[in-house]
Formats: sequence, structure tokens, C-alpha cells
Amino acid sequence: MSKLSVILITYNEEKNIERCLNSVSWADEIIVVDSFSTDATISLTKKFTSYIIQHKYDGDINQRERGFAAAKGDWLFYIDADEEVNDELREDILNVMRNGAATDGYYAQRRNKIFGRWMYNGGWFPDLTFRLFNKEKYLAEHEEVHGGFTVRGAKGTLNGFLNHYPYETIEQYLAKMNDYTSLQVSNKLKQPDGVNISWIKIIFSPLSHFIRKFISNKGYKDGLHGFVLAMLGAIYTFSLYAKCKEYEIRLREEKGILPPITNLELLIYKRPGFKE
Repeated sequence: MSKLSVILITYNEEKNIERCLNSVSWADEIIVVDSFSTDATISLTKKFTSYIIQHKYDGDINQRERGFAAAKGDWLFYIDADEEVNDELREDILNVMRNGAATDGYYAQRRNKIFGRWMYNGGWFPDLTFRLFNKEKYLAEHEEVHGGFTVRGAKGTLNGFLNHYPYETIEQYLAKMNDYTSLQVSNKLKQPDGVNISWIKIIFSPLSHFIRKFISNKGYKDGLHGFVLAMLGAIYTFSLYAKCKEYEIRLREEKGILPPITNLELLIYKRPGFKE
């Protein structure tokens, strides 16, 4: 039977950590990479595992790869602190460990609970995310906002759900939106061609997003929730392209804008307690 290591990264996750770790407590090994949390995250984590790596935060990708490198299992499963493995998904993962795998890695079907409601329309479901993989076949994908990982070889899809609790309130959504759009602008500025966003894109992309999510992806079936999420997605799209245009104009006109903020600078700035 293959051995399974579960890896997650944390910073001040006392509201989520017990739910998350309880859902993977059956794994052979749990590794938590923590960025010196200042709340009860560590004490709560110790109820489930003693394998805690504390390291100054230097980006999600680097923190996660520390956990991957330390893992002893043949297979690795990555989970975020605001996620939870349901019973059917647990059994399917264990089946892979017991009976061998048909592929080198697996997607999990993520189910999102947003503003207190499970979302099954508007492009929110099934939210496939690559999570379980053979350690020997691992390949990193160094992209923000959420730098990913994949494998060399075939991939399958697991049964069951990876429950996800990303946004409890609109306020929380808007706060994360500001962080994520700034990260994406930073990535675009690093591309060889830099940033070149047309006004047409700024004006019509948000409208296109709303139509796609609310009408084409049937977000209207979720009623007011579906409408609000489609609108927030349109605002996200507008914010992203407007920020890109702002950088483009200021750099072209040499108005002395500060150098493009780096992913690390932004994330450390947004997390109280981090020190250089």
C-alpha cells in the first residue's frame, strides 16, 4: 500500500485549521508549513500533527515546495487551510493508495461555499483543481496568484468533493480581490511584452464576464447569490485591467510611479507580523 503525505501552508488560520486537518487525519503524514502565525494556529495544529515547519513567508510556491521536499510519502496531497476533504473523496484517495493508481495524478472536484451557500452554477462547479500526485512525477508551475503544480503523465479525476470555504462575506471577497489583482498585474509586468491593455478591453471585458457567468454558465439559477457573484467577478475583471492601464500610462509618461510591486512585497505587506 502506498504512503500518503498531506501538505498545507498556514498563516493565522485558527478559524479553519481544525476543520481542514480533521478531514485528513487519516493520512500517513501531515506536514504544515507555517509562516510564524500569531494566533492559535500552531496549538490547534499540534492536535493533529507534530510535523510543523516554520519559515518566514516568501511566497506560496516556495512555502509549499518546502512541504513537498520534506514529505516521505509516495503520493502527495495538497490542501489549503480553508478546504476540507469529504467522506467520498477520502475513500477514493485511500482506494488509490490501496489498489494502485491508474494515472500519475488526480484532480479533485472542488465545491465552493460562498456567502453561506454552496454554488453549483455560474462556473463555480465543478471547480477542478489538481491535488493528488505521485511524488516522482511532480512538476512545479511558477505562476501567481496561485502557483500550481502538475505531473509528467496522465491525469484522472477523483470522486467526492473538496469542500472550499473561500469567502464568508462580500467584504472578505473585496479585500482578497485587491490583493489578487495586484499580484496579477505584477505578473503581467514581468512578461516580455509588458502591459498593453486597450480601453475597449477595460470597458467590455467586465460586461463579457458578467454575461458569461450569469447567463452562459447559468449563474441565474443561484438567484441573488449568482447575480452578486457575477457582478463581483465583473468588478474583479475591471479592477485588474484598470490597474494594468494605470501602470502602463504612468510608466509611459514617466510620472515617477514606484517600481512595479513584487509578489513577495505585496504579500508580506498584507500580512501583519511579517518581518524582514
